[in-house]
Amino acid sequence: MNDIRTIALIAGVLGLLAIATGVGQFLKRHPDRGLDPAAVKTFNLRLRGWWIMCTVLAAAFWLGTTATVVLFGLVSFWALREFITLTPTRKGDHRALFWVFFLFTPLHYVLVGLDRYDVYSVFLPVYATLFVLARVAFAGDYKRFLERTAKIQAGLVVCVYCLSFAPALLHLPIPGAAAGGSFRLLFFLILLVQFADCMQYVWSRMLGRRLVAAAVSSNRTWEGLLGSATSTALLAAVLWWAAPPFEPWQAALTGFVAALMGFAGGMTMSAIKRDRGVKDYGTLVVGHGGVLDRIDSLCFAAPVFYHLTQLFAAPGSP
Repeated sequence: MNDIRTIALIAGVLGLLAIATGVGQFLKRHPDRGLDPAAVKTFNLRLRGWWIMCTVLAAAFWLGTTATVVLFGLVSFWALREFITLTPTRKGDHRALFWVFFLFTPLHYVLVGLDRYDVYSVFLPVYATLFVLARVAFAGDYKRFLERTAKIQAGLVVCVYCLSFAPALLHLPIPGAAAGGSFRLLFFLILLVQFADCMQYVWSRMLGRRLVAAAVSSNRTWEGLLGSATSTALLAAVLWWAAPPFEPWQAALTGFVAALMGFAGGMTMSAIKRDRGVKDYGTLVVGHGGVLDRIDSLCFAAPVFYHLTQLFAAPGSP
């Protein structure tokens, strides 16, 4: 991947992360500056998560499309594992889950890698759903049947189907895009979603007064949502050159919508955690819980971003 714009975008993000890390370490070592130590700690933990994501993605980008699709497939597999582990299952579910993990999930990403949108767009939400319903029924255990199958279907759609629209961007035909444009588009999506998460926290801390749903999240406010969506739209407009096929206003609109969807993803997955009485989905990422805690926003934003990009790239196409 030798496209100069791609290199500039990734290098620019890593450079900003380096500066922010220096600021975070300075504030950590000088608590007398009057800032809340808990806020500084959260800031540094979020930066650590950004470093992990950006370096892994940058490495995958340089290895090529196949490596990127495989990376997202592994992330989906782990996120689905965390989702299913969080809620209890019965013996009648286990064989259906075996096929979900070891057939449907990898086969779906094979179809994404082969750019078979006509198949993978319906493979999980239609055929995997029918299979799960039938396989659990064949097991003969009807207790809480709808609840159990709905949990499997929800995990499969959110953790696998929705997330797969992120690497699917690499195959999206973009008229007139230079080499590396698809990689920049994927990096652009992830940057916007992570930035929106960060700005939601910042605006909620600075101006937050009205909680969206206090029982679900104690730090997500309406002010934080509006500030995050607006800030993300401005960033997207500034970086429109990095994301073909967008014009500045299209990039701003897409950034605004991605921030809204990311917020919805965070709220939804928080509601599930509250229902199960846990703080995090896992402990794989130090200071950040599990993988699903880091990608919940991306899962909700990816399919909407994909279809908006498709719309702007080829208006009027099906």
